Amino acid sequence: MRVITGKYRGRKLNTPENYDIRPTSDKAKEALFSILTNEIYGSRVLDLFSGTGSLGIEALSRGAEYCVFADASRQSLNLVKENLEHCKVEEETRVMAGDYRKILKQLGDRIGDGLEEAFDIILLDPPYNKGMLEPAFAIIEEGGILAPGGLIVAEHRKEEILPEEMHGFVKAKERRYGVVVLSIYNNM
Repeated sequence: MRVITGKYRGRKLNTPENYDIRPTSDKAKEALFSILTNEIYGSRVLDLFSGTGSLGIEALSRGAEYCVFADASRQSLNLVKENLEHCKVEEETRVMAGDYRKILKQLGDRIGDGLEEAFDIILLDPPYNKGMLEPAFAIIEEGGILAPGGLIVAEHRKEEILPEEMHGFVKAKERRYGVVVLSIYNNM
């Protein structure tokens, strides 16, 4: 696994030793960032369920200003920290540990208190078929975590059909890459 383009282009990222962490394929990652080309520069990104951190690091490589990486897995967070250190992007990032609901609640509280800005792009790549996307969308909406005009990108298996509208967000695009689907939502 590697950074595809931008200022960290070609850097190899550490990968998991087993299949408990499922990184986004280079094909799907490249397609995703082609779609997000006009939104990335200067953006604030949340890479929830960050796994190896490859999506958030790719966003930083392409000009994102700041990225929060969050995951419940200690193994994932260790990989994220190693990859951030390897790419020398620690100053542009924050790593948060914990369950996604707790993380989103904390971020929503910080945004509500004016301690954190809302995110322009939220990347959701949870373990497949665990029912985590719908609750994540609900907490994002409730906490005002997505900035006006922002985007949520949800990666899921093709068998999981996401609705056209979910908790105040509207599906703007959907792209299939083999068994993986990228559903992109924006504010209504």
